[in-house]
Amino acid sequence: MTFSDWGGRLVPFPEDRARRYRDSGEWSTDPTGRRLHQVATRFPDRPAVITAEGQMSFAELDRRTDQIAAGLIRLGLQRLDPVIFQLTNRLETVLAWYGCIKAGLVPVATLAAHRMHEIGHISRKVGAVAHLVEANLPTFDLVEFAREHADGHPTMRHIITVGDAETSDRDDVTRLEDLGLEVDPHTAHGIVEQVATHTDACDVVAFQLSGGTTGVPKVIPRIHAEYWNNALLYAQRLGWDENSRVAHLIPIIHNAGISCGLHAAHSVGACLVLATADAPTAFQLMARTKATEVLIGHGHYQAVLSPDFDQAGAWLERVILSGAKVPHELFERVDDGTGRWAGQLFGMAEGLFTVTPLDAPAEARLTTVGTAISSDDEIRILEPGTEHELGDGAVGELCCRGPYTLPGYFDAPDHNRDAFTSDGFYRTGDLGAITVIDGARYLSIEGRIKDLINRGGEKINAEEVELLLLEHPDIAHAAVVAMPDPRLGEKTCAYLVSIGGEALPLHDIQEHLAQLGVAKFKWPERLEWVTTLPHTNVNKIDKKRLRAEIAAKVANEADSRRVGA
Repeated sequence: MTFSDWGGRLVPFPEDRARRYRDSGEWSTDPTGRRLHQVATRFPDRPAVITAEGQMSFAELDRRTDQIAAGLIRLGLQRLDPVIFQLTNRLETVLAWYGCIKAGLVPVATLAAHRMHEIGHISRKVGAVAHLVEANLPTFDLVEFAREHADGHPTMRHIITVGDAETSDRDDVTRLEDLGLEVDPHTAHGIVEQVATHTDACDVVAFQLSGGTTGVPKVIPRIHAEYWNNALLYAQRLGWDENSRVAHLIPIIHNAGISCGLHAAHSVGACLVLATADAPTAFQLMARTKATEVLIGHGHYQAVLSPDFDQAGAWLERVILSGAKVPHELFERVDDGTGRWAGQLFGMAEGLFTVTPLDAPAEARLTTVGTAISSDDEIRILEPGTEHELGDGAVGELCCRGPYTLPGYFDAPDHNRDAFTSDGFYRTGDLGAITVIDGARYLSIEGRIKDLINRGGEKINAEEVELLLLEHPDIAHAAVVAMPDPRLGEKTCAYLVSIGGEALPLHDIQEHLAQLGVAKFKWPERLEWVTTLPHTNVNKIDKKRLRAEIAAKVANEADSRRVGA
């Protein structure tokens, strides 16, 4: 939506910076749906998406998403209506994404794992009009969940399903697979072009979500001017072209999924090989499709070290590692001297992407996250809590601004006052340093200030979980910290003080969170019951001590298991 459409809840880019980004070419005047059509016109017969179940060429993708857009409009959805997405990695998810964008709708990128605690808040904040859910998931009925969510919702009018073969008892829902089938492709494209002519480059193209440090995730507006270009710059940094086959394993509706997978591949005419998080299955698909590129989040680091990776690795030319410090063993496993290249990515839904340059020396590729992908990106390392800039080599808070870094969260004026410096630099909450190698300046990530747990790429807000735990009638105090995990990088551990002195079983605590409608990936996976929580000399809970304590316990337990084996 344009900034005026949201009644002041959107923060605009300052005009001088917007003008600079337009003049430099970092911003585009064409809407995102038209960008896809331009690529499809150049490469109509090349594969656009391959999944385990099927594939589509660019021409087929462009044509079918035109029809879906026309169907959504005929359903009654209007340009700028927000649509909640809860879909997994499948071909129809790609169709839904582009169909919504071509219709002028605004996808809201939630997760299939989110529940009422997250969805209910976010959908009301943005005024969502439709809820797009995947049917027939084996572990949870998202269609019934969407019905419950719509009950009494002030703006929700439509439930749209993907993968739903049953229609007889679903009179209140619409199947995405049926949308627009009756519309002639030429007519459908005319409808889409009419939407495009009414789309301003500064309209919101999608809402992504932050990890946040307080409460539920914050809403991040991404605009047409920058979002496709963000992905294009990433693809160009890595040398992709129409012959590239880009594999993606993590959720595609994540910002990383869009900017490093879907849009990035399609921006240069490359094929997206859309896999799932199950590593053996994903590696098989990568081998069958001869994938040349892949992004590996730290939730899959251990899988890459396994023999299963060999079948996929045979065709890979470039592997990007992201989400945690890269162990030397992992780097050598990927960058093995056979011509396969390994580099790193640091990115966030708020905008900034840094990626290893292709010509970077091995030391930089192993120890840093590269350089910013845009010449208009500005990075500062500030002394935490101040606006004092530190010199090269000094560790401080990573702050940034640029053509695709947000100028403010949606409808969050109080939070924005703390999240940005006085001159508009976003405070990421990550600790970083500028590392000089062979005369070149690279960014290295040295930890974080924000109280987040990174569970296989999903950011969990510790304070949010603590507040939810404290709603339990038998919990007096709670401190949530990260504990190391060999597969996911980190898991959630809750240190708890009970009111009556009784240590409750983990199941009881998880059931409490389930009743509150909290996404399962946020639930603590270990409890440590204590009589009191340690505090620092300024009377804050000493989480540094708790993290060290649980890390030592986990390491000792792992050693004991090895000895026992």
